[in-house]
Amino acid sequence: MFTLQAGRRGKWGVVAVWVLLLVAVFPLVAGLGDVQSDDATDQLPGNAESTLVHQTEDRVPGSEDDELIVVYHRDGGLADGDKQAVARQHATLAREFKVDMPPVPSEDGTALMYAVDQPASADDAGVARFVERVRAVTADRPSGLRAEVTGPAAIGADVDAVFDGIDTTLMLVTVIVVAVLLIITYRSPFLWLVPLLTVGAAAYLSMALVRVVAGALDLTVSTQSSSIMIVMVFGAGTDYALLIVARYREQLRHHRDVHAAMRAALKSVGPAILASGSTVALGLGCLFVADMNDISGIGVIGALGIAATLVTMLTLFPAVLTALGRKVFWPRVPALASTAPAGRDWWRWVFARPLRSAGVSALALGLLGLGVLGLSTDLREADSFTNTPESVTGFATLDRAYPGEGGRPLTVATPTDQVAQVLAVARATDKVVSAETEREGNGWSLVDVVPAAQPDSDAEAAVIKRLRADLPPAALVGGEGAERVDVQEASAADTKLVIPLVLTVVLLVLFLLLRSLVASLLVVAAVVLSYLAALGLGSLVFEHVLGFGGVEPTLPVLVFVFLVAFGVDYAIFLVARIAEDRKGLGTTVATRRAVRATAPVIASAGLVLAATFGVLASLPFVPMVEMGVVVAVGVLLQTLLVAPALLAPMMVGLRRWIWWPSRPADNPLPPAVPDESVLVGEKRS
Repeated sequence: MFTLQAGRRGKWGVVAVWVLLLVAVFPLVAGLGDVQSDDATDQLPGNAESTLVHQTEDRVPGSEDDELIVVYHRDGGLADGDKQAVARQHATLAREFKVDMPPVPSEDGTALMYAVDQPASADDAGVARFVERVRAVTADRPSGLRAEVTGPAAIGADVDAVFDGIDTTLMLVTVIVVAVLLIITYRSPFLWLVPLLTVGAAAYLSMALVRVVAGALDLTVSTQSSSIMIVMVFGAGTDYALLIVARYREQLRHHRDVHAAMRAALKSVGPAILASGSTVALGLGCLFVADMNDISGIGVIGALGIAATLVTMLTLFPAVLTALGRKVFWPRVPALASTAPAGRDWWRWVFARPLRSAGVSALALGLLGLGVLGLSTDLREADSFTNTPESVTGFATLDRAYPGEGGRPLTVATPTDQVAQVLAVARATDKVVSAETEREGNGWSLVDVVPAAQPDSDAEAAVIKRLRADLPPAALVGGEGAERVDVQEASAADTKLVIPLVLTVVLLVLFLLLRSLVASLLVVAAVVLSYLAALGLGSLVFEHVLGFGGVEPTLPVLVFVFLVAFGVDYAIFLVARIAEDRKGLGTTVATRRAVRATAPVIASAGLVLAATFGVLASLPFVPMVEMGVVVAVGVLLQTLLVAPALLAPMMVGLRRWIWWPSRPADNPLPPAVPDESVLVGEKRS
């Protein structure tokens, strides 16, 4: 299966087919935006109560206005000049928009506020223009007087501004990071371009596949999920490139013909890459069963990205590399019959007392994992920005100046014949400021219920749960606060469902590949331990260093899938090399050789993948920063600690049982390990 792309003529055919394919899918890539959506309705489960409210709103005649709240504040109290400026701006906005509310003073005399509405905009751009205009009017004010534009429309516009152009920025930064790391790794003016361009082709193909599959399956493709896919494709594709190049360089020392060298390299490393990539794709695919639509979408999109990467790196990349010949390695061209430069054996110490070394590594990971005990999955929308926008600070100002006078409105959808009962129950509910019918039609009524609690607070969630328990069964409670409650409940259910499913699928794939239950369980246990360590360390950093107010409810399950899938990926590269040499050398010698041969490549691959996920930490959105940090830390732990210092010594220490049940145990007294100079000069398969 790995001969065509390494053939004298076949390689050109493979390149030609890829060129035609990339040209053909251009319309699909250009249309990816048609299936992208960041609406909360598209991300929530279809049966969530807040989703049903959104659907009901579409059936009720009329539309909800775009609403802003303008709040002015001066410490120590407003001056007469402040009040005059507010009156002028209020009159200006009243000429352009709907401003029914006069400026309302706070009890302490430090603030004034009023609402500004306009008919609902057809798109996000209309909301952005509305917010921009109101902020422009309120910008001209006396020195020392603060004016903040907040409210639902302002928060939506600020969130959209965070994601505006994020795909382009992320792609550019990722390409730069990968290019720099490849140049440092290869120290060649040409070689780094080959994997970079090939991985770019994989990303291009991935976007086309997402456009087709998302349209066919009606998947949610959010900006976050497409960004994560780009990072995964560049990270995984560069990893596969590093592994192929390392084995190809090795084979060029034994083969004069580059085609024979590539065939030998692919025959050796190709099955491991195919197995590891398939494991990652299957692990991600398990997310498809999640209730959260955006989580389900990330699973399918990620699996498509990995599948496209596998195909690209096992066909186009070898064909291009072979076509360029040995000179692509200049100035470090591997000469025929030469010996690879002897490197320092950084991991020699782990084999002196293998079980003790593995125990120390496991203990270190376990101590880091204790940080999970303090993890809070209660990140508020107000805390989701690295730079707090005006809409968020405005809500905080309102809460301080007008305590208990109203929070973020909830929307209750109810059959019209029950509206009187709904109003009575809502008004009698503790911590509810007001309840009024907003509009009705087609047998349904929409009721605005204003809680006293601050947005995203536990008190707001308590009001929502109380309303859902006390209102008539046909009444549905929605709105942004209700969406947050639904996300938390759906994420908790997804965690209980997805994590066992991923573990089962990964364990099954490992057993089919390794034919060893003990080795498969060991690999899974090691990567789960590294996941807990990464999440625990991330929790400590987020709380005590970065000052974040918790993590998104979906973060633990997403990070689990990424780290388990990629952790197994690296473990397969190591264990497959051990299995390759074990028959002739025994597990002890084979493991030392495998670590010496693969640890530098795995470490380089881990650094690249960690750096690509680390790019997410540069974005001005806390959930993306948290995901980037935890996955980057987890990948570094897996490649620099778990693979060489936990899995490898465990393979040696448990060599009598590690291959059970399909392979006989090793000789209890394995042959002595050859001198390191012999190991360095050995011919490797």
